[in-house]
Amino acid sequence: MATYLLKKSYQLKDLKQIKFQDLWGDHGIFTTMWIFGKPAKILFFNNHLRNLILSLKKYQIKKKSLKADILKIININISKKKKYNHLLRIAINKKTISISLRKRVKPKLNFNLKLVKLKREKPEFKNLKYKKILSYLSKLDNSQSDVVLVSNKKLLETGTSNLIFVKDQKFFTPKKDYYEGNTYKFFKTKIRKIIKKDILLKEIKNYDEILLLGSGKGVASVKTINELKWKRKNLKKFKLLSKQYDAVINKCNSYKF
Repeated sequence: MATYLLKKSYQLKDLKQIKFQDLWGDHGIFTTMWIFGKPAKILFFNNHLRNLILSLKKYQIKKKSLKADILKIININISKKKKYNHLLRIAINKKTISISLRKRVKPKLNFNLKLVKLKREKPEFKNLKYKKILSYLSKLDNSQSDVVLVSNKKLLETGTSNLIFVKDQKFFTPKKDYYEGNTYKFFKTKIRKIIKKDILLKEIKNYDEILLLGSGKGVASVKTINELKWKRKNLKKFKLLSKQYDAVINKCNSYKF
């Protein structure tokens, strides 16, 4: 069960605080950011904010002051005096902005994936249609397990993260039907070539490493997929990507209130 530091909701029209609503299942968009340190830093903050607003426009959720309103709500709820290691979630539908903070849990090296036959609705967006996924995740210890979504016998993404597959020192990712998160987009600038192909269940044994990339997980290495009898062969690319991720964390600027 997640440990929350805060959960608040505001009316979109006037930012009046109302009873908290998580908005899961609604027509809307959310983003989850890693906030850490003192003073607080938010990794890839500008990218998160830009993607959130662009996606909201495509969902016909528009307001001239939307960016300023989001920043105001973050500023109200983030303390300059507190040391953070949390996941900051902003969720928005046509009537409400919700903000929450929960503890970020570091994934362990004995990480396991569990198969779930599911594809997200409009997976190219970080939309709020997540109730089914959350029902699976609520039963897991997210420090050592996640669900991997499978459709048409192809692996797509996990309940929280993008997937990168390694074979013969080359990187592979699914062709389509998943959301490209900001952590994944960062690594697209670092990895010379990521080959897009269908990641078939029957071919999973050919991969040496499977990596999760996301705001909550950072860079995580999968040890096993028990249903497929898959086991990690080495940690070479995990170690490489972890160094690159640590470097961008060290360069991250403090959040400006």
